[in-house]
Amino acid sequence: MSDFVLEASGIGVRFGGVQALAGVDVRLRAGEICGLIGPNGAGKTTLFDVLSGIRRPDEGRILLDGTDITRRSPVWRARHGMRRTFQRQQLFGQLTVADNLLVAQEWRGGGGGLAADLVGAPTRRTREAARRTRAAEVLSTCGLDGLTESYAGGLPVGQARMVELARAVADPPRVLLLDEPASGMAADERRHLASVIRRLADDEGCAVLLVEHNVAFVMELCARVVVLDLGSVLAEGGAADVRADPAVRDAYLGTSAQ
Repeated sequence: MSDFVLEASGIGVRFGGVQALAGVDVRLRAGEICGLIGPNGAGKTTLFDVLSGIRRPDEGRILLDGTDITRRSPVWRARHGMRRTFQRQQLFGQLTVADNLLVAQEWRGGGGGLAADLVGAPTRRTREAARRTRAAEVLSTCGLDGLTESYAGGLPVGQARMVELARAVADPPRVLLLDEPASGMAADERRHLASVIRRLADDEGCAVLLVEHNVAFVMELCARVVVLDLGSVLAEGGAADVRADPAVRDAYLGTSAQ
């Protein structure tokens, strides 16, 4: 059995005559936090679209826990443990923060993945209780306890980003794809975000792939970093090694990263 929760091999995507991704390999282990960086147009969002099932690759394949999911739908992937956030906020603005998390668990018939732990066939009431218990736990982890009844559409950017993360993990994920989760956050909010992501990886064994333009945030949080440039993997390795790579500095980080 493979050591990897997620394996994407030889991923290629073309838009007409433009090669957006060419032979990209990405692998994630349970409990690992991996950064994905690169200049605008490098192919990061396209890769996320492929991994999450929004776009089918022209070449390559994707395995989730050893199962080939290359042709599986986004819904199938979500039901088997893959979650994603987006650059643009995708909250249900007219729902409360708590209801955003409850909705994320609805696909299990209200169980939120916890009903199976209950003895016997769960009733509607016990399923609802399990959903609310999980939502409360996640809100507490994310520091959102005081916003339970606040409407998501009225939150400032930093808090809204945390609600997006909380909703993504309301039903425990195997793989979490985070697309610029720290965008718009203040420094203290970014520190809190990093601590929550570490806890998800360490305590729940979640494999995290993180796209973020804040290079310092990525380098501090991620044990391993993959650099994309012009649709191909330019470098991959430990954060310190990637940061010191002359090719990476020339293509993306610049002299300020030295």
